[in-house]
Amino acid sequence: MPRLRQIPRADAPEGIVTAMYDILFDDRDPVAEPGTATGTPGDWWTVYANSPDVLDHACRGFGLYASPDRKLSPELRELGQTRAGWLVGSQFVWSQHCKSCRGLGFGEEKIEALKAWEVSDLFSPIERALLAYTDALVLGHGRVDEAIFDALRAELDDEQILEFTYITVMYAGHAVISRALKLEFDERDDPIVEVAAPDDYVAADLGQVLSAGQD
Repeated sequence: MPRLRQIPRADAPEGIVTAMYDILFDDRDPVAEPGTATGTPGDWWTVYANSPDVLDHACRGFGLYASPDRKLSPELRELGQTRAGWLVGSQFVWSQHCKSCRGLGFGEEKIEALKAWEVSDLFSPIERALLAYTDALVLGHGRVDEAIFDALRAELDDEQILEFTYITVMYAGHAVISRALKLEFDERDDPIVEVAAPDDYVAADLGQVLSAGQD
């Protein structure tokens, strides 16, 4: 279950919440009868409904990146969104944007290669530059080497670079929120847990044992 409460249809305030419920869930109560057309539970929407203003802001962000006013092509944009999901470790963002890549004509091999683009020959020079930039934005928190920017400037103008930067960072944020609140496919146990030792194990400092053996 998500870490925050979900808002059932009966408690949903009129406006952006009911509008999105109608679009995504028809006349169902998305809490009592979860599920979206893409196979997700849909609890991203029911949790964000706790704050209609936040939900509205997020939806306007979706409209911004998909607007026909964008100069950056959807194919290049999706590289950043999908890779950001992978880097943050959000199964939800990664999964949803693999579907988006597929809808834009990406082959299965290329989608899989997004995980390790550095050793793939399936990406063009500008795609490689944008993926390197994504890694610098998400993993480097914006510490970008000038060589990456030189490669971007070789094929993109300032408006396109700004669009890519904003959208990619926005999606890194969506991925972080999804994991933090355990939304959608990110509602899963942390994979890093202690693996128990045998019952007869007696704690020892291996370093000290090895050091003593060298004396």
